[in-house]
Formats: sequence, structure tokens, C-alpha cells
Amino acid sequence: MAGGLNQGSKRRLAAEINVVPYIDVMLVLLIIFMVTAPLITSGVDVDLPQIESSSTTPPDEEPVVLSIDRKGLMYMDVGAKQYDEPLNEAEVLEVTAAVISNRPESTFYIKADRAVPFEYALRAMTLLREAGVETASFASIPESKSK
Repeated sequence: MAGGLNQGSKRRLAAEINVVPYIDVMLVLLIIFMVTAPLITSGVDVDLPQIESSSTTPPDEEPVVLSIDRKGLMYMDVGAKQYDEPLNEAEVLEVTAAVISNRPESTFYIKADRAVPFEYALRAMTLLREAGVETASFASIPESKSK
């Protein structure tokens, strides 16, 4: 009897992996992901402007335009008053605050050169927000007119 435990039996050990428990786990995970995926919100909450076919400003009101040239210098057009010299950030804040105090319903546009880095346009938008502008839009030329 000194031969071992399996000496009398002719059965061999099975060398297979039982995959049924793995399939069960995968199905449970699949159900969990399918239920939770719609609940996950991704992206940024952006308030997009609505575009109408007509002009967004009344005919008697001139929009306020903050222009940025290729060098990142800022100029403002406030109705009939145009600033021919570049304005620094403090002056932009001052002029914008004055416009808002006189005409709170004014429409503001940012007109940036195509070659202006995004950071300059973003800084201009931030300056307008700091001065109290609630909505400012970027001015552009329709594709068909630019060619």
C-alpha cells in the first residue's frame, strides 16, 4: 500500500478551466455598465446662442464690438465712438462698464482676427464678463462671403 492515493483508480484529473463563473461575472458587469452609463454626464454645460435669420440687434441700436488684431491688441467700437488706439485691459473694463450702465441691453461682439491665438479671445471674453456683460458673441463672416 505504499503506492499513493490514486493507485487503484484509473481516473485522470481534468486540466480544463471552468469558464462559466467568468461568464456570469461578465454578464453582471455588463448589466451594471448598461444601467449606469446613461446616468454619467460628460462634457461641458454650454449655453449656445440661438441664431435667427434676421439681425439680433434692433435697427436703432449699434452693437458694441471688441476687436482683437493679430498682435493681440484690443480696440472697441461703441456705436458711433471708435477707439483708434489700442486699449489695455483696465480701459476695456472701464469702457464696457460705462456702456452697460448707460445701455444695459447692449449687444456685445468679439471680432478676432483668424490668426489670433485662442487665449487672447478667451481673455477678451473674460474681460467682458468681469465688466458685467452677460452675453457676448463672436463675430464671423459666413463661409460663402469669405471666398
